[in-house]
Amino acid sequence: MTWLPEDFVHPVHVPVPGTPLHLRPIREADTAIDYPAVMGSRERLWEIYGPAWGWPAETMTYEGDRVDLLRHEKEIAAHQSFNYALLNSDETALLGCVYIDPPERAGSDGEISWWVVDDLADSEAERALDTLVPRWIAADWPLQQPRYVGRDLTWQDWLALPPAV
Repeated sequence: MTWLPEDFVHPVHVPVPGTPLHLRPIREADTAIDYPAVMGSRERLWEIYGPAWGWPAETMTYEGDRVDLLRHEKEIAAHQSFNYALLNSDETALLGCVYIDPPERAGSDGEISWWVVDDLADSEAERALDTLVPRWIAADWPLQQPRYVGRDLTWQDWLALPPAV
């Protein structure tokens, strides 16, 4: 049994309104632009995701990132979970990610979170992404009770919830 309908087709290109940026499913081939984005923003990302996911570790290597992106690519193909890269128009820079996951905690049918690189934190581009993601989920995803972790509730509150059944 899957957490999404069998006939669901996930979006493959999502423009971020008012910016030259777009989202698309991440691939192993993105390692060369993902690794510097993650490690260049690692301290802030650890503050966000570290307690819940143990990511990104200070010791994360390029090869470890490649393996992680390959896993994400396979999970996307199997509709197990989704990681969308936030990219510039020519896809030479990865500027963040959006995660759409089956619920780990009770009370939702999908858990969504996202981040941008340090250089885009508190920028118009981040605000555009903040506006886009909930609208995109409502319009294009078959979720009735999405939870925006780190937005609707803190990661600490999320960790305190009971596991999904």
